Amino acid sequence: MTLAQEFDQGASLVFGGSGGIGAAIATRIAQGGSDVAITYRSNRERAEAAAATIAELGVACTIHQVDIADKAQIVQAITEAAQRHKRLHSVVVAAGSDIKQPFLADVTDAQWEEVIAGDLNGFFRIVKNIIPHFRAHGGGSLVHISSAGLGRTPPRDVLSVAPKAANEALVQYLAKEEGVHGIRANSVAVGVIETGIFKRLEAEGVFDAAWKEAVLSTLPLKHFGQPEDIAEAAAFFASNRSKYVTGQLLFVDGGYAV
Repeated sequence: MTLAQEFDQGASLVFGGSGGIGAAIATRIAQGGSDVAITYRSNRERAEAAAATIAELGVACTIHQVDIADKAQIVQAITEAAQRHKRLHSVVVAAGSDIKQPFLADVTDAQWEEVIAGDLNGFFRIVKNIIPHFRAHGGGSLVHISSAGLGRTPPRDVLSVAPKAANEALVQYLAKEEGVHGIRANSVAVGVIETGIFKRLEAEGVFDAAWKEAVLSTLPLKHFGQPEDIAEAAAFFASNRSKYVTGQLLFVDGGYAV
């Protein structure tokens, strides 16, 4: 399949596409010849820099401010991106809350409500509001950036894993009920990737040398992943290369879930 055939006409809307894993995904999709729309929560300068880098690949890139806990902003981003690019052939959900790392017994109501508002309710609203657009344009692909914690329970990660477990049910229902309209839905289960939250927790000393050694000892592949590893999987699901694939959860985790 040539690059020109990898994606349909239109754009991919990447929630959280301004940095880290999301930026790598947006860049990889752009390398496949597709226009891209990326969202950011607060750092417009970083979003503009990401868009400029993507534009150097010869495709159009628009930026949209979205707090995924805000339904109105989600609807506005989908509407504006669809208007600017005429069609959205895929949506990638790589945005999420700034996850803390408490044990379950120490999770506060505020922490729980924050991740439910963003990671779960936000994901539901993205799914719910993209369906009409996908239906009207003969289909589309939704890609959920999930967690390898669904395959093997990591300690102190309940605030990340629990909402994504619910999201997986939504992915399955989307695949089951909307396939008749040409809509596909798949997920990428992310292991330890050296970007974003990993870098923050490393700087804070949460992911110290002992933690890294312990995690690496569980991995058949004895190294952590890079954003580009996730980008390849996400771009595959977003593209026509996976046109007969739906309802799948692909672990990109160095073998953590094995």
